[in-house]
Amino acid sequence: MISEIQIILRILVAAVLGALVGFERERQDQPAGLRTHMILVIGATLAMVLSVNLGYLYARPGTPADPARLAAQVISGIGFLGAGAILRYGFNVKGLTTATSLWTMAIVGMAVGAGYYLVGVITTALMLLVLTVLNILEKRFVRTSITRYISIEANYHKGVVKSIRHIVQELSDNLVSFTIQKHVKDKRLRIQMVARISRDQTLEELIDHLSDIEGVRNLKVE
Repeated sequence: MISEIQIILRILVAAVLGALVGFERERQDQPAGLRTHMILVIGATLAMVLSVNLGYLYARPGTPADPARLAAQVISGIGFLGAGAILRYGFNVKGLTTATSLWTMAIVGMAVGAGYYLVGVITTALMLLVLTVLNILEKRFVRTSITRYISIEANYHKGVVKSIRHIVQELSDNLVSFTIQKHVKDKRLRIQMVARISRDQTLEELIDHLSDIEGVRNLKVE
């Protein structure tokens, strides 16, 4: 049976661990940040503590108690909260890492609630290592480019399509797709492209080059 003092201590430890990961997510401007992670871990810890105590209180002779029954629902239920942290921006998806950090920190809270302080602290430290150090290495060496959706509306004249395609190919790592719609009567074009553009390549440079093309009326980059 876990005493009330132990319950409060475990909740406080869990809140600190959740704050560490939540602060890192907050700095990255993620939808689930400091308060979300703290509240999540506190709730998961309390669920684990209650699960253990209720299993002890209502255990019957000859009937084994299941102290993980209530806490097990946290693992499946946290999926709904994680889904809310995932956002789609055009062809890019943002929030998957935050969703997984929410799920993992919920389990950290359960571990602390069960009394595994050291395990919870080490897991949180490992989480911070992955979210900070590996994030820097990934941006520098692994994911050096990002997918961009480019939409252009222009007045048609000879060579405009070739000019647009040439600039995008020059300023991108890979031109994934190139689609053209032409309004014959109005002599207008709508060009849609998907390209992998280097993180070091500023969008301002791409926009400036495309805007300088004669006939370009509207430009959108996502």
